[in-house]
Amino acid sequence: MFDLSSSWVWDYWFADDGETYHLFFLYASRALHDPDARHYRASVGHAVSDDLVTWTPVADAIVRGEAGSFDDLATWTGSTVRGDDGLWYLFYTGSSLASDGKNVQRIGCATSPDLLVWTKAPGPLLSASGPWYETLADGDWHDEAFRDPWVFADPDGDGWHMLVTARAPEGPAFGRGVIGHGWSPDLKTWELRPPLSAPSERGFGQLEVMQVEVVDGRPVLLFSCLAEHAMPARAAERGGTWAVPAASVLGPFEVEEAYPLTDASLYVGRLLRRRDDGQWLLFAFHNLDEHGAFVGGITDPLPIGWVDGRLTVRESATRPPAAHPGGVGTLES
Repeated sequence: MFDLSSSWVWDYWFADDGETYHLFFLYASRALHDPDARHYRASVGHAVSDDLVTWTPVADAIVRGEAGSFDDLATWTGSTVRGDDGLWYLFYTGSSLASDGKNVQRIGCATSPDLLVWTKAPGPLLSASGPWYETLADGDWHDEAFRDPWVFADPDGDGWHMLVTARAPEGPAFGRGVIGHGWSPDLKTWELRPPLSAPSERGFGQLEVMQVEVVDGRPVLLFSCLAEHAMPARAAERGGTWAVPAASVLGPFEVEEAYPLTDASLYVGRLLRRRDDGQWLLFAFHNLDEHGAFVGGITDPLPIGWVDGRLTVRESATRPPAAHPGGVGTLES
């Protein structure tokens, strides 16, 4: 398990340079006392590992920008890929506050030659806009949701795709969550495209931290959402991380077919294929303990596989330890 004694750790993503695994994660100081306050104090930390179990923190990747910038409130979840030019590209969510105090999210990028020293690109690359995506002007949500970029190469070599947590401007408020879509020829310039899913009566208000992979020959999309942000039809399922079968990494994605991969105690499920044996693994962060208190910290890897057509954790995902009353965590293997 990866955690920090001084900070809460939650959303995260990986990069593999062929020799070392890199973990990028959101963290905020426990001196805030209230874990719900962590979101507006988030920075992106960085740790490295040879075995996906023991992690060594290194210098932080990025922090929030100067006043007036699109990321002057916080830097949130993203993804990291290596471009054809040899540079590493870290796509992230920049958060700022509108005049009415609501949160506005846009997609930014930083680059690095070595995964260690990062330089932010100026300004946002993509943001929510009509007619496809809900903005604050539509007034049906607590923020302007456009975050958590997941970037991957087109399977046929036609540039790069970005999946984004977004919302449609029409439909039931708690079913408007859609898979936002952007495309780029070179990772530098991006165009906004229509979403790859639609609102649904069995949908979700937000499809957080998406990832799409081909696991043992089958495309699958992962996202996270809690019951309080989903349509009533989903309440009894009590999912945390969800899986959606797909025909390809570009869909079509039928959100109605989503099924829980974990319960609400584990959130932001991520897939990673281990380099030495090709085993697909699931990670998540410890969200809630048995009392409903936030915990934080990222799990050790859990092997997964297909059972009766569904992606399934092959080892029990145990409930996280109780939240530390003194706000103390550990870095352990």
